[in-house]
Order: sequence, then structure tokens, then C-alpha cells
Amino acid sequence: MTQPVVPGSATRGAVDLTSLSGPGPDAASSASGSPDTLHVKATDATFSEIVNRSVRVPAILVVVSSRLPESVVYLGDVIEAARSFQGRVQVVSIDIDTNPGMLRALQVQSVPVTIGLLQGQAIPMFAGVAPRDQVRGVLEQFLDLAIQQGVTGRIELAERAAVDEEDLPPLHQEAFDAIERGDLAGAATAYEAALAADPKDLDAQAGLATVGLMQRTQGVDLASARAAAAQHPDDISAQALVADLDLLGGHIEDAFGRLIELVKRTSGAQRTAARDHLLQLFTVVGNQDERVKRGRTALMSALF
Repeated sequence: MTQPVVPGSATRGAVDLTSLSGPGPDAASSASGSPDTLHVKATDATFSEIVNRSVRVPAILVVVSSRLPESVVYLGDVIEAARSFQGRVQVVSIDIDTNPGMLRALQVQSVPVTIGLLQGQAIPMFAGVAPRDQVRGVLEQFLDLAIQQGVTGRIELAERAAVDEEDLPPLHQEAFDAIERGDLAGAATAYEAALAADPKDLDAQAGLATVGLMQRTQGVDLASARAAAAQHPDDISAQALVADLDLLGGHIEDAFGRLIELVKRTSGAQRTAARDHLLQLFTVVGNQDERVKRGRTALMSALF
């Protein structure tokens, strides 16, 4: 069975594609499908512009071969999985039979291959054909990562006009819209209102925790934060900030480990603050994530 690569951890091995040569901003016009369609067929000539668009809108690249019908069928499954996200992610396909340049650039050894495109980087996802429900699960994690990194643009799909606007609860939609326009305080207020109405709203809990993470790290210099943490190993604020930055960078286990070690060597109010911050990061990543499950076990050992 195909094994997925979790996007959050995959950013360590992501491949920077921004150096790929290609034509200017109008290149995508020659691709099959406009920039605002759910599925765009890329070519060697248009790929660089598609990579550039991933700074604004996350994309899923599916590498196929017209000689392998099963890869084309799988592409259809990915498109259907992406459709439910209402423009938050675009599907890009490229046929390596007619675009050998991408075969070399992406170092593809077999098809189909599924790759995330985010901020000009290629993030490995699947090699081979994956079940549609598995694809959807990884897409959800990929979009969570995109939000954490501030990539929240949408493609303006024509079919969105026909989508039922009740898919998202009103306060959740309000929060998402606020994030898109950079109003993190407004997003937090909307999620807080949703939690006031339903304290068990897990999506609102995760949303509020993610917005808090974005607020704490906005404008922070990574090098300065790491230097401060190194100079003050028991400073809760300094260590928590680096943990936040690690999480945003996809180094999830490093973030958890830093705070667990802090819990081990502190006591009283400091230990409580470190524990509570770690619990917030667990909420951001999601309780079903295996790294969160392992982190909770390690936290219990550190506490007791």
C-alpha cells in the first residue's frame, strides 16, 4: 500500500523549485486551464509560473504518464478529493511523456507521484496510487500547514457559485475570511464566539490555537529567538517561542521535545506554563496525529 508523507514533517526534505527557469508571468496562459480552474495541465514551459503561484495558493502536483491509464484515473481521484476544498487548493498535472524536463527536475522514478507545492517548494506526498480517503486526509494536513505558513489564497472557481454556503458554520467562515485578509484578531474573536456557543467545538478549538500560534510568531526573527532561547534555557517565553517557530517550520517533534524537556526540569508555575503551551501545540497539530499521541505519552512521563 502507498505510504503517505505527512506534509508537516516533509518540509525538512522539501525541494526548492524557485530556481527553475521559465517564461514570465503570462506563461500559464498557454497551459490547459486558466490559473483559476481547479485542474491545470502544466508543461515544461509553464511550470515555473505554477510554482510561483504556490506562494499564494497551495497546489497539488500529480505526475502522470499518458501511457499508464491507471495514473490518469488516479489523477481524477485527486481532483475529486480537492474539489470539496472549494478553491483552497489547486490540482496541477504534468505528463512526463511529453515534458521530459520535469522528469529530470523532480527526479521522478515512477508514476503516478503526488507532490505538494507550497511557497515554491516541492513537498513529497505519495508515490503510487493512493485511496481517495487517504488522499483527502493528507490534503487536510497539507492545508493546515499552508495556513500555519500564511498561504491562504484561493482560486476563484466558477463552480463555487453553486456550492452551498452552509458547508462551513457562519462563525467558522467568518474566521477563515478574516485569516485570508490578515485579520488574525478578527479570526480569534470569531473562533472564541464559536466556542462560547459550543465549548466542545473541536474545529473552533483547533482554529483558535492555530490563530494564536500565528499571532505569537508574526514578525519574529528566527535567529534572534533561537539565540535568546540558548542564553536562557529555563525561560518559558523564550523556549515556547522557539517551539512555536519549529512547529510552523514543520519540525513538530522538535517543538514537542523542547517543551517536554522544559517540563522535566521546571516546577510550579513554570512547569504549568510549559505544559499548557505544549497542550496548545497538540491542539494545533490534531489529537489524531501519531506525533501528538507520542507527545502526550512523553508529557505524562515528564509530569509523573
